[in-house]
Amino acid sequence: MSIRRILAAVIATAALAGLGLTGAATATAATAKGAPSVVSPTECREGGGVPRIDLPGNPCVGGKYDGQAVD
Repeated sequence: MSIRRILAAVIATAALAGLGLTGAATATAATAKGAPSVVSPTECREGGGVPRIDLPGNPCVGGKYDGQAVD
């Protein structure tokens, strides 16, 4: 009887640990992809891009912040 309880506790702990690791990986992936951030014109230039406020969406073109909105 006690072996069954120990085995059940071990299985439950392993399952919860697996869910925790899966949740952490999902949160990291969501943060990495996420909605595009907004950068300043200065940040765009310092990242090697050109702020194109004349284009729809005001994107930073090229460099580190390529495609992100300029505000």
